[in-house]
Amino acid sequence: MDVQKYLLRIGCSVSCPCSPTLDTLCSLHLCHLLSVPFENLTIHTGECVNLELPLLYDKIVLKRRGGFCYENNGLFSWLLSQLGFEVEILAAQVKNRFTGCYGPPFDHLIIMVTIDGERWLCDVGFGAGFQRPLSLEKDGAQTQSHGVYRVRANRDLLFMETRSESDNGASWVELYKFTLQPCQREDFTTMCEYHQTSSSSIFFCKSLCTLLLPDGRITLMGRNLIITHLTDDDGPPVKTTKTDLTDEEIIQILREKFGIVLMSSLITKDTEIVPPSLNY
Repeated sequence: MDVQKYLLRIGCSVSCPCSPTLDTLCSLHLCHLLSVPFENLTIHTGECVNLELPLLYDKIVLKRRGGFCYENNGLFSWLLSQLGFEVEILAAQVKNRFTGCYGPPFDHLIIMVTIDGERWLCDVGFGAGFQRPLSLEKDGAQTQSHGVYRVRANRDLLFMETRSESDNGASWVELYKFTLQPCQREDFTTMCEYHQTSSSSIFFCKSLCTLLLPDGRITLMGRNLIITHLTDDDGPPVKTTKTDLTDEEIIQILREKFGIVLMSSLITKDTEIVPPSLNY
């Protein structure tokens, strides 16, 4: 890894060598989310996702692509290790917002970083998640620029949740659950294949690309473009959706809004997700 090229890729002004501090971690985390899309387009161009670290570096840093959790968090954890952070890879199970079901074990790769004895949850591979690391030492609300989050403990299980506002008031929504059991990268190989081939996976059923913006988020799912802007009041975000984009418009949006130029033809997809047969 060329650390300086990685930092340049994410637009981070941190200079090396740098100290593995919380400020550095927060800056890296936010810069990555603002620069590297969460996307699964490789699956929908007829190619396969490869989790070898040099190939992830080539794809995300040199070719300026994005990836899903195993790719973005896999590469980000390598960067943090190179910079001297104490890093552990953890496994999570995502609650699918379309089916309401949790995915199988090793459904999602996340990162725990320990700084001066305090543990922090990092995740640059979730899509619409938190913007800065979440403290694992607190069980209360943690307010950030784009939302309010918390990590709730229930015995050995931890739940990452976000606060949702509606006409009926505020409520907490579970995004994923996990434990603090350390994992190895190879533990996720089988589930990486599952997400590329299973009709119960959002990544197989829907082509998507999303990127955090300073004032919201931009998402391309299938042929739908969704732009979310934050509001100044306490109400819900305002969403603008453009549907039925042409192939030419999709190519243009990927290039201009996400900085992605695909080498193979994209077959857009947006089909219903089949709930998993097992209750995880």
